[in-house]
This record gives sequence, C-alpha cells and structure tokens, in this order.
Amino acid sequence: MNNANIKDKKKDMMLGENIMTLIPRMAVPTIVAQLITTIYNLVDTFFVSTLGTNATAAVGVNSSLERTITLVGSLIGAGACSYIARLLGAKKDEDADRVLSTSIFTGILIGAVLALLGGIGMEPMVRVLGATEDCLKYSMQYATYVLLAAPFMIGSFILNMCLRSEGSATYAMIGIGFGGVLNCILDPLFIYGMNLGVAGASMATAISKTISFVILVMPYVRKRTSVTISIRKFKFVWEDIKDVVSIGSTSFFRSALSVVAAVAINRVAASFSTATLAALSVANRVMDFPFAIILGFGQGYQPVVGFNWGAKKPERVRDSLDFSIKVSIFGAIGIGALIFAFANPIVHVFNSQADKEVLQIGVLCIRMQCVTLFAHALGSIVNMFYSGIGRAKNALVLSTARQGYCFLPIVLIVPRLIGVTGVAASQALADLVSLVVIIPMTVKAFRLIREMEKQE
Repeated sequence: MNNANIKDKKKDMMLGENIMTLIPRMAVPTIVAQLITTIYNLVDTFFVSTLGTNATAAVGVNSSLERTITLVGSLIGAGACSYIARLLGAKKDEDADRVLSTSIFTGILIGAVLALLGGIGMEPMVRVLGATEDCLKYSMQYATYVLLAAPFMIGSFILNMCLRSEGSATYAMIGIGFGGVLNCILDPLFIYGMNLGVAGASMATAISKTISFVILVMPYVRKRTSVTISIRKFKFVWEDIKDVVSIGSTSFFRSALSVVAAVAINRVAASFSTATLAALSVANRVMDFPFAIILGFGQGYQPVVGFNWGAKKPERVRDSLDFSIKVSIFGAIGIGALIFAFANPIVHVFNSQADKEVLQIGVLCIRMQCVTLFAHALGSIVNMFYSGIGRAKNALVLSTARQGYCFLPIVLIVPRLIGVTGVAASQALADLVSLVVIIPMTVKAFRLIREMEKQE
C-alpha cells in the first residue's frame, strides 16, 4: 500500500468510522502503553531497592531529572499532536509535515543540549536535585546514561504523541511498550548478571528508551504514515510555535504541578510520621493504575476530537465528547468500586512490616480517592477536548486545577485542621472542589459545538 492510500485510509477511519468503535481503537493501545510504563516504574524501583538505601535514594533523585526531560517532550509532543490532528482534518498535509519535522528535530536538539550541559555540570546538577553525600556517587552513575539518552527520550515522547494524532495508536503502543518490557528484562541482567549495580539500571533505561525511539521512527522512515519527517521541512513559523507551545503548555504545567504537589504532600505527611509518608507512597503507587487508564483513554480520545474539529464535523465532535464522558465516568465508578473493595489486601502487599498505621492511612487514602475518581475522569476528558480543538487557555485552566490551585491550598490547610485524616483526604477533596471548574467547562464545551453546528 503506497503512502497516498495509507493517508486516505487513516483519514477515512478518523472521519468516518463509528465513534463507539473508533475511540476504543485509539484509546486501548494508549491505555496499555500507560499501564506498561506504570508497571515498569514499579519493577525498576524494586530491582534497584535490592542494592540498598543509597541506591534507591539515587534513583529517587534522578527521577526528577527524568521528569525534566519528559516535561520537554510533553511540551512539544502534546502541542504538536493536537495541532497536527487539526491540520490533517483540515486537509493541510504540507503544514502537518512541517510541524512534525520542526517539532522532532527541535526536541532532539534540546535533548542534546541537556545532555551536554548535564554532563559538564554533573555533580552540582545531582546535588541540586537532592543528592546527599551518601548517595552522590550512585546519583552521578545513574544520571550519566539517562543524560546520554535524553535526545531519544524527548524524541520518543514526541513521536508517540504524533503517531496517535494521525490514528496510529497501536504502533505508538508497540514502540513505548516494547521499551518498557525490554527495560524490565535488562534491569536484572545488567544489575546482577553483569554486576553493574546502579549504573546497570541506568544503562538499561537508556538502551530501552533509545530502542523505543528507533521503533517509533521506523514508520516515518518507511513512509507508512500520513505525516512525513524531513530536515528540508524544518522551519520555524510563528503560528506553529504559538499553537504548539500554547497547547503543549497545558500538558507541561499539569506534569510540573504533579511534581510540586507530590513534594508538598510528602512534606506534610512526613511532618506527622514516617508511617504517614509510607502510607501515602503506597496509596499513590496503587492509584497510579486507574490514573494511567484515565489518562490513556483521554489521550486516545484527543486526536479524534482534534481531527474532526479541524474537518468541521460538529456532529462527530459532539458524539465523541458525549461517548467519552459517559465511558470515562462509568468506567471510573467501576474501577473505583473494585479498588475500594480490595483496598485492604492491596495495601498489605506493599506493607511488608505489617505496620497498622500504614495500613489504616493507606486504605483510607485509596478509598477516598476511589469515591471521587469520577471527577478526575470527567476533568481529564474535558481537558483533552479543549486541548484537541486548540483552546489553550481553557485547557490550561482545567489541567492546573486538580493538582494545582484546587489541591495546594487544601493540602496546606486541611491537615492542620483534622490531622492525618486530612493528609489522606487531601487529593479526594481537591477532586471534589475541581468540579466547580469542570462542570461549567463541560457545559461550555457543548455550547461551542452548538455554535459550530450553527455555522454549517
């Protein structure tokens, strides 16, 4: 099948396939990729933890470095994904080629600069990230290989997002998923088999991320995509930069605020007891799974709404939003009920010391978040709607609500009023408060669709 036929087939799928089959087709691979990444993070932490406390601390320190690299990919990738989907829907293929080419080469270049600067200032960098004298050596070992892979990590993030923008969600899943599985295999091989310790864990991560990049770039090399990459199409256009950065900033700030929120609640929890901090850590680890499903479903939905908005098909835009809201809310209620019922035995798995305080606080935190999971699901879909149609300001308001202006005041005030229970309840309360923003924004979304219908 030649490139023109591939383009036509994908456009027919995005603009003509039944919404009730199209969105699951786009969302399921994305959900799987998110879950694989979540499981990988658990496995990687487990293997490194066997090397001792200092090694584990080094990985924790360098998680901030990996998040920084991911933030760059998120800024460019999320914005490019939304913009490319709308351009393809509007049949502006040449513009889509230019946006992708400029985005991927810019991302790789920024990654190379980060690697160079990080390599030159390795020791002060890891100290700024929180490394102590005890874990300094391990932190530098881990950072070395992660920095070398920075261009490929950013490139992978952008390619993953942009493949989904044109309907290739399954291939995007294969690229990210294979890297995650490979990392789980290489970790014990390098750490124990080759006796490389922390450096082996970092090396495994770097190799896996690089191979993911190679897999994700192959469809473009083989010209099996709707959009093409070429250095000749690399061009900075102000409208492109403004659109990509404005939409990408919503993902950027959401990710950045998640780091700020984690630091804030960890500090508050630690002020009560180590058990409170441990319980919170367990609860967050458990809730990463439903959050991954919610995020994956939303990311699968976003290209669909963007594509059809660009093609000026208001009926499909409305149907896709309506379907996605219903599925996400009922899905969140079902998943939440399941985790709620098994919260006690789940926490037991991560509570090897059988600490009663950890069990009590962890179960309470999980169950309260399960009750409010529907609010997180609704907010995610409406956020993806605004990102998909290019409404950056609306998307930013939503993306910064849950772990930003709704969460931070609560986590700083409520624990002071009701103690440890307030720590456990903070995220759930923030989810409920965020509905004050989410519900009016949902109503506005449907109003925007009605306005498009009137223009037809």
